[in-house]
Amino acid sequence: MVEIERKFLVKLDGFKAMATAKMRIVQGFLNTHPERTVRIRITADVGYITVKGKSNSSGTTRFEWEKEIAVHEAEALLQLCEKGVLEKIRYEIPFGEHLFEVDEFLGQNEGLVVAEIELKSEGEDFDKPSWLGKEVTGEVKYYNSQLIKNPFKS
Repeated sequence: MVEIERKFLVKLDGFKAMATAKMRIVQGFLNTHPERTVRIRITADVGYITVKGKSNSSGTTRFEWEKEIAVHEAEALLQLCEKGVLEKIRYEIPFGEHLFEVDEFLGQNEGLVVAEIELKSEGEDFDKPSWLGKEVTGEVKYYNSQLIKNPFKS
């Protein structure tokens, strides 16, 4: 129930040719408190409710609990969410021994492309593809919960 991940801006769109999966994601937040967030997400025909805790000082590690729920339940919960819905296309790209998830944001966050990699430990080494840009791990403005409040286009 602990998530260890690093986050990067994406500087080139070469990742698209390497993608093994692509999906549209719609999500909202029931709670965006700095100590915890509660997210509702729909991907294709699956809904999720996710609780995330506050990140550690480096921004790499935090508590995460996620449960699959029916799409009709997720749609109902989205109606209760704080103002704003986030939409994005997620690409899954295997690279070296890891999987990168690249999110191409839509709507008010169009133009923002972010890659995340989940790790087994904070110091774990990983290969970096050429399209990976500046690291933004721990930069709150790139958290999905903040992009709803302060979109990239603003």
